[in-house]
Amino acid sequence: MKLHRNSLMAILILTASVLVIPMTGKSQIINEKTKKKIHVGLGLFTDIFMKVPSGVKTRTINQGFQGYVVYRVPFGKSNFGFGIGVGMSIHNLYGNFTVKSYTDSTNLVKIPDTIGYKRSKLTMPYLEIPIEFGYTNKSKFSLGIGFKVGYMLPAHTKYVGDDPDYPHEALRAKYRNVMNLDRFAYGPTLRIGYKWFHVTGYYQLSSIFQKGKGPEMYPISVGFLLRPF
Repeated sequence: MKLHRNSLMAILILTASVLVIPMTGKSQIINEKTKKKIHVGLGLFTDIFMKVPSGVKTRTINQGFQGYVVYRVPFGKSNFGFGIGVGMSIHNLYGNFTVKSYTDSTNLVKIPDTIGYKRSKLTMPYLEIPIEFGYTNKSKFSLGIGFKVGYMLPAHTKYVGDDPDYPHEALRAKYRNVMNLDRFAYGPTLRIGYKWFHVTGYYQLSSIFQKGKGPEMYPISVGFLLRPF
């Protein structure tokens, strides 16, 4: 994993350089031409999880957060361009389960029907590098097709409800020791927007858990971004 982390840091440093170098100059002031190449987006999305284990039900809305900064390079004077940046997304998996994590395996275990609970979720934050080929016309209609790679930061579970081991006692717990997660995530992205409002989609090709050590689950994300500039 050390090699993977070093490789990730090298990519992040390179990406940061791509973003920062064009913004620096003798005057240290970002000119209007450079500003038009920088796009900042913040938004929300929901995840649809594929291949959920039998007996486990996920919530209809699994809200998450997404944000990024992208530096866009136009192809000459055309409406097309290429963008690369850095971003972050936080995915949440809500459902009628608790996460049981061991050294060699991690499972989603259904909460018994006799146990009352308010919330149970698995939260997975990712540091991401998005790339995109985009089109924007004079009327500010925008279309982007791309790909992103993410590295999972420390994940955690949260449970609020009756204690499964002591049903008559309330339990509010947060656990950070979730093992066997696949640290890298990747997949194609799609963005369609007009002016500052954009609809987004992401299909994750990698499983949440390491192969053979957990459920082979894949999220499909659908949401929106606000890009004021």
